[in-house]
Formats: sequence, structure tokens, C-alpha cells
Amino acid sequence: MAKVIDHVPAAEGDEALYLNKLFSDLSDEDAGKFANIYNARRKDPQIILITCLIGFLGIAGVHRFLLNQVGMGILYLFTGGLCIIGIIVDLINYKDLTFQYNRQVAQEIKNFL
Repeated sequence: MAKVIDHVPAAEGDEALYLNKLFSDLSDEDAGKFANIYNARRKDPQIILITCLIGFLGIAGVHRFLLNQVGMGILYLFTGGLCIIGIIVDLINYKDLTFQYNRQVAQEIKNFL
């Protein structure tokens, strides 16, 4: 049984618990393959936080584009982050937004393997 911390050392909190559940039925070889793909596609919460802060400078929605939420990114871009309120909400929830994206990526990779 592979350990998450060995393969994805950047995972913390809910992400580590979710990955631990996914790794429970993977062999060491499959866990290594999974980790290589996941580490390449995973988004770091700090990057999402920084790009969300860029919204206060007038380029709102960059973080939504990074999370493959193109519709919301366009909406934020044209409405100034829904008049700054959406940006403030995303600043509070940036870890959850990143976890949702990373969970989706992990599930896609698991289904692929």
C-alpha cells in the first residue's frame, strides 16, 4: 500500500485524506504513475490565492481560468469580479476551490488508470 506523503508531499488536509482513500487500492507501481500525472496537473492553493488577489488590480477572474471555470472567469472579467464581492468570497474559499479542482483531476486520473 502506497503512502500519499511519499508520492504527493505537497498535499495537505482534505486533499491528503482524499488521496489516501484513492491510494488505498492502488499498487505501488500504479501509485507512482498516478502521482506523476497528478503532480503535473495539480494546482497549488497559494497560486490560486495570488491570482485571486490580482483581481483587485483590475484583472478579475484569472484564478477561475486556472481552475478550468471559463464561464465564471469571463463573468468575473467583465463584471469586475461581480463588483469585487465575488473576489472577496473567492479569497475566503480559495482552498476549497483548489481542493474541488484537484479532487476532479484525481478522479479523472484514477478512472484513466
